[in-house]
Amino acid sequence: MLLLALDTATPAVTVALHDGSRVIAESRQVDARRHGELLLPAVDRVLAEAGTKLDAVTGLVVGVGPGPYTGLRVGLVTAATFGAALDIPVHGLCSLDGLAYAAGLDEPFVVATDARRKEVYWARYADARTRLTEPAVDRPADLAEQMAGVPAVGAGALLYDTVFTGVRREGPEHQSAAALAALAAEKLAAGAEFLPDRPLYLRRPDAQVPANYKVVTPQ
Repeated sequence: MLLLALDTATPAVTVALHDGSRVIAESRQVDARRHGELLLPAVDRVLAEAGTKLDAVTGLVVGVGPGPYTGLRVGLVTAATFGAALDIPVHGLCSLDGLAYAAGLDEPFVVATDARRKEVYWARYADARTRLTEPAVDRPADLAEQMAGVPAVGAGALLYDTVFTGVRREGPEHQSAAALAALAAEKLAAGAEFLPDRPLYLRRPDAQVPANYKVVTPQ
């Protein structure tokens, strides 16, 4: 087994290789505006560090979000393209699950990432491997009562620490493809199901056709 994991659902552009037992190479750069520029060079670096080629990869793992529209698409399109070119499976995982796994907590907690527009993407977990709720997007103020004192990790929890008052500052802030790959390896070994490699947006893209758009037809 040689899994190539990647995620662009958060400001982190992150890639990792996992051989079924351990992570053998990884890369992570935090830049919310350069996912498209940074992802393929990161893949090349990880493969070079591991001393292998892309055609040795036996499976892809990709974070399907939730995340901002443009950044999220970069990772998903890249994974789908690699999967089709190599004729290997593409395994989708909720990006929040990767952060939860990296947190390693064995108690109930929350993962929250920055969704911009003064909102967060979030989900509740029973422990590092067990998600209790579907991912959601909300304004932090609307969550204040239910999040007070609950352990929380992620950039969203750090950004709105007056709402996520139980934030664990030593926990992961952004996604790690290494954690995503390790979680996927566990799930493959257990015969667990994965998500389709389709984006989990939770809301409409920023770019939309104007409501009063006037169609002009030739005379």
